[in-house]
Amino acid sequence: MTDQLPNLGREAEMLGEMNLNSIDELFADVPPEVRYNGELPLPEPQSEEELLRDAKRLLGANRPLSESISFLGAGLYRNYVPALVGQLIRRGEFLTAYTPYQPEVSQGMLQAMWEFQTLSSELCGMPVANISLYDGSTAAAEALTCAVRVHNRKATQKDVVYVSELISPAKRSVIFNYTQGGGIEVRTLKHTSDGLLDLSSLIIAEGACGVYVEQPNPLGLLDGGLTQIKQIIGENTALIVGVQPTSLGVVEAPGNYGADIVVGEGQVFGTPMTAGGPLYGIFTCTEKYLRQMPGRIVGRTIDNKGAEAFCLTLSTREQHIRRHRATSNICTNETLIALMGAMHMSLLGPEGLNRLALRNMASCQLIKQKIAELSSVAIPHIHGHHYNEFVVELPGTAADCLSYLDTKGIIGGFDLSRWYPERKNWLLVTATDQNTSAEVELLVAHLAAWSSAKIQGLSA
Repeated sequence: MTDQLPNLGREAEMLGEMNLNSIDELFADVPPEVRYNGELPLPEPQSEEELLRDAKRLLGANRPLSESISFLGAGLYRNYVPALVGQLIRRGEFLTAYTPYQPEVSQGMLQAMWEFQTLSSELCGMPVANISLYDGSTAAAEALTCAVRVHNRKATQKDVVYVSELISPAKRSVIFNYTQGGGIEVRTLKHTSDGLLDLSSLIIAEGACGVYVEQPNPLGLLDGGLTQIKQIIGENTALIVGVQPTSLGVVEAPGNYGADIVVGEGQVFGTPMTAGGPLYGIFTCTEKYLRQMPGRIVGRTIDNKGAEAFCLTLSTREQHIRRHRATSNICTNETLIALMGAMHMSLLGPEGLNRLALRNMASCQLIKQKIAELSSVAIPHIHGHHYNEFVVELPGTAADCLSYLDTKGIIGGFDLSRWYPERKNWLLVTATDQNTSAEVELLVAHLAAWSSAKIQGLSA
C-alpha cells in the first residue's frame, strides 16, 4: 500500500501542475470585494443523533400554513388537493424517473407526461403544450424570448417587448435576466386608476415582438379589455397571457380570444405552497410558435407494430450540449410536480374545475363584501371583478396591520409596498376554497379593531 500524501501535499501537488504557488493565486481573478477571508461560523462536528436533534429543533420553529388562518396569495395559492394525488405520486416509477430518453422502456412515464400536455392545452384553449417549465416566472420570460425568435426584427430595429407595469419585481427580474443578454428591450404597459390595462397605450406596442399581460392581473382584477388586445397589436406581435390556472374554470381561455402563447404558475394544481417551491410552469402556444417553444414535448405516435406509442419529440440536442446555439437554456422540466398537477386536474374534470373556481370566487366575494362594510378602510377597485384577491387601502401601513394580525394568529395578506414602494398602505387580501366563513369573520373583526384604533390615534 502506497503512502498517502498529506492534504497540504496534495494541494501543493495540484497547484504545481497548474504552475501556481498558492490558493490565492488560483482565485486571483475573483474581485477582492466579494471574497470572504475570515473563518466560517460553523459549529463543531456533530454525531448523527445531535444532527437529528438540531434538525427537529429548527423544523419545530416553523408554523405550518395548514394550521394557520391565512389570507396570503400574491402568486401562490392554497387549494384543496385530493389525498389521492399524494398517494399516486409516491409510486416508485414516478419518484425515480427523470428523462425517458429510451421510449421502449418508458411508455408509462411518457404517457403520463403526454396527458399533462393534453390537459394544459385544453385548459388554456391552445393546440400545443410542453411538459412544463421551472415556474410561472420562467414561463413568462421564455414566452417573451420565444416571441422574439418568431418576430425578430433586428435587421431594421431593436427587438422590443412590452409587459404590464403591475407584474411583481421578482417576475420582472427573471424577465430581465432572460432578455438583457439577448439585447431585447423591455418596455412597460400602463394601467388606469381602476387597475385595468390602459388600452390606448397598446397602440405603441404595435410592431413589437410581444406583449405580456396577466389575467387576472396581480391586483386580482379580471380585465375584460384583454379580449381586444390582439385586434390592436395585430398578427405580427405575439399576445402572451399569464393565467391563474384555476380561474379558467369560469374565465374564458385566452386561446379563445387570440392569445398566441399562454403561460402560468401551475402550483395551484396538485402542489401546496411549501415556502415557495417546488413549482412548475405551464407553457402553451399556437403552432406558429411550436418550433421555437422552449423545453420538451412528448408526442403520441404509432410504433412499427401499429400500436399506440409515446416518445420525446422536438427536443433539440443544442439545448443539452451546444448551449450557445440553443433556442432556450431550459433543457429539462418539472416532471414530478407537473404530474401532481395532471393528477389533480384529472380528478377534478371540467365540472370539478368549474366548482373549484366558483368556490374561489365566492370566498373572495364574501370577504370583499364584509370588508366593504367597514368605514375605516377602503377598497380602491371595489367595482371591479375579482378572482381570489383584491386590494384593501388601510389607514396605516400594511406592515403594521400585518404585524397586529399576526399577534392574533392570522396571516392577513400581502404587503403591496414590497411590489409598489409608494403603496405602503395597500394590503392584498386573498381568499380561496380553503378559507371558511368563520375565518373571514375573524379577519374582518380584527381588521376593524386595528383600523379603528389607528384612525383614533391619528385623530388624537
